Amino acid sequence: MTFAKITQVAHYAPQQVISNDDLAKIMDTSDEWIASRTGIRRRHISQTETTSELATHVAEELLQRSGTDASELDFIIIATITPDSLMPSTAARVQANIGAVKAFAFDVTAACSGFVFALSAAQKLLEGGSYRKGLVIGAETLSKTLDWSDRRTAVLFGDGAGGVLLEKSKEQHFLAESLHSDGSRGESLSSGVAALDSPFSEKGEDDKFLKMDGRAIFDFAIRDVTQSIIHLLAESGLPAESVDYFLLHQANSRILDKMAKKMGIDRQKFPANMMEYGNTSAASIPILLSECVQNNLIKLDGSQTILLAGFGGGLTWGSLIVKI
Repeated sequence: MTFAKITQVAHYAPQQVISNDDLAKIMDTSDEWIASRTGIRRRHISQTETTSELATHVAEELLQRSGTDASELDFIIIATITPDSLMPSTAARVQANIGAVKAFAFDVTAACSGFVFALSAAQKLLEGGSYRKGLVIGAETLSKTLDWSDRRTAVLFGDGAGGVLLEKSKEQHFLAESLHSDGSRGESLSSGVAALDSPFSEKGEDDKFLKMDGRAIFDFAIRDVTQSIIHLLAESGLPAESVDYFLLHQANSRILDKMAKKMGIDRQKFPANMMEYGNTSAASIPILLSECVQNNLIKLDGSQTILLAGFGGGLTWGSLIVKI
């Protein structure tokens, strides 16, 4: 029997950094207002790079670090809600950019849970088929979806990409998972509404901007997501103390504070980087994972147990417990 294993990580963000003070010059806000409510102080905003270009940087870094040739890849999965286009997919663009001629490629649209959903799919491909290697990347240019006159949303988000290389393994590394969706609450966080428009339909109204009911999403994270993590730990038989780190979607530092307290887990086990990147949706967890490896917090030698949890638009939420 074969299993799947994360063997390499990488991340990339646009060079341009926009501070809270920079935002205060174009809207009614301040560093104190943003940081005290969210923990966010800076975010990377693309000037020219597209989502596929950010993802390509990550893919190239993963190949270079692992000594893997692009021709060895069997698949590329990109989690994103900000594709360059609907066709070709972002994953197909990345496949072309790196010359992964044997890989099939597709996108996953599950917002801030996208990386977790895509990672789960990749695990099944490796464990259930003849595939041996694949990339899973979360990449976003959320800046193009924001109404920059709306301080409630514009201050929260940033651009970036992160990802992993997965390979077959003789040992089990993916220990447990829990994936959820609730479309009945989907309008709490929405983006990219494309209306009907044909000679045979009534013209609807497009709305590309991201819209969020902040209170509803905050409550959803504290209640539903926390409960699902508690339930997953109980179902898996793994005590919370056995998890070395909880890598959660980087939306708001107060959400992490409250979730850690509600689960009775030391807040030090919840690494955070939203202060430097803001909320990068599907890219937030892989960027955090890559930085944790870069900072030697996570060893990538199979000795640690981590829990990855995403939550957001859809509504979607999901967790994976992984030996890494």
